[in-house]
Amino acid sequence: MKVEIKLSADIKEPYAVIYANAVTEEVQRAAEAFEMKGSVITAKENEKIVILDGAEIYMVRAENKEVFIYGRDKKYLSRKKLYDLEYMLGENFMRISKTTIVNLKKIDSVEPAFNAMMYLVMKNGCKDYITRTYLMEFKKYLGI
Repeated sequence: MKVEIKLSADIKEPYAVIYANAVTEEVQRAAEAFEMKGSVITAKENEKIVILDGAEIYMVRAENKEVFIYGRDKKYLSRKKLYDLEYMLGENFMRISKTTIVNLKKIDSVEPAFNAMMYLVMKNGCKDYITRTYLMEFKKYLGI
């Protein structure tokens, strides 16, 4: 998909127009992404719907075709896709594997693991591996 940004002093609020010959999955995702930025993050806790602030989210993980959001001491079920949450959460979050996104401000420690991977421990006790695909970007963030 091509992207073009035009700047104009006359524009008071940014808006996007997508030109396409058909509504493909890529076009649909792009439209949804524009609508979601800055959206409220909701999740299910037992039978109630809770509204979460990004600062209280430690980790987001896809498990058995469901997406779970981990807080300090609670686990929530999300109806959103992992890539949608990654986009919504923004710059303090980083993907560390195909199935996991972490809050960079909630990392407790990182240690070497087997197969050129690293093992990450969050301040709430959640643990996961940083896979080779995402390791370079993560090391760049740490400055190593």
